[in-house]
Amino acid sequence: MGTAMLVAGVAAASPQETRAALDQALPGLLVDAKVASVSIAEIEDGKVVLTAAYGEQSPGVKATPTTLYNVASLTKPITAEVVLRLASQHTVSLDAPMADYWTDPDIAGDDRRLKLTARLALSHQTGFPNWRGHDKPLAFTFTPGTAYGYSGEGYEYVARYVEKKTGKDFEGLAQAVLFKPAGMNDTASGHPSWFDGRIAVPTDAQGRAMEPSFTVHYNAADMLYTTAGDYARFMASAMKDQDLAAMVAQDRRRIQVSLMDDMCQGAKAASCPPRAGFGLGWQVLEFQGETVMMHTGKDEGVATFAWYSPTSRRGAVVLTNSDNGFNIVIPVFEKLNASPAFLAFLRGQVGG
Repeated sequence: MGTAMLVAGVAAASPQETRAALDQALPGLLVDAKVASVSIAEIEDGKVVLTAAYGEQSPGVKATPTTLYNVASLTKPITAEVVLRLASQHTVSLDAPMADYWTDPDIAGDDRRLKLTARLALSHQTGFPNWRGHDKPLAFTFTPGTAYGYSGEGYEYVARYVEKKTGKDFEGLAQAVLFKPAGMNDTASGHPSWFDGRIAVPTDAQGRAMEPSFTVHYNAADMLYTTAGDYARFMASAMKDQDLAAMVAQDRRRIQVSLMDDMCQGAKAASCPPRAGFGLGWQVLEFQGETVMMHTGKDEGVATFAWYSPTSRRGAVVLTNSDNGFNIVIPVFEKLNASPAFLAFLRGQVGG
């Protein structure tokens, strides 16, 4: 096999070799896993070197690299990046109380609101539930900063703080500080007219198409639409710490709260890295000799996965419009020659 580089003990195939491997494997893999379509992008040496798509974005319509996918919770790292860039400009603070500018009326009578900071929100330490639920008030499940608790509400909260502090809408800020500088021309929330004919329609586990969902306003935690190539451009920009102050960049990669107890118990411990936790916007896996930043996304009829390594300057994103999408993630990453340690970790998490 020809090689472009050797990273973490893995011979990285050329983009041409990788594409050939994907072309051979993916059509059958999609059929076997009952996944309607997948869009893939790969980063090597800090650059997007490959985009590819397989399957159908909707019944009878072939998926292409320009197909738009709801990336579900992969929205969160993008929201975090916007906040980090604004913090680097001293426009917002990571550590000042968000209550100085925003308090949700539901918690106005709870003094724990004064402990809420952007840092705690981006690392899932607000004490909020994932979502408050319909017709239910927002409430703390634990004191902010004392534990880990994955929370979309926390991301929505920090976005409202940013909007109140700046007097600007969050998506407009995202366009100015991230989408335009990173060359993300196919990324947006809502349902603009240019989405038409490009949407990956969600499908259930039996392959039945469902109606796509869209937001009215930017949701800081979910339902951003983009292409695999655009998301990889975001990761390539993040990988080189574009427009971040040095300390902020270090904080993003630094584990803010450990996940070892959540992820590495029992049989899973054997494949876990020495340290794992949440940084700012990303899950951080500290393997021997390599740090991996990763995040997943899951909505009804959607499954997505992205990772990059600031150590090896490699990364990949996999977007699917299927409830079964996670079943093809590891095989795709194998074709992309992800590091053995990272692949072993992923297999350990699913018990395979």
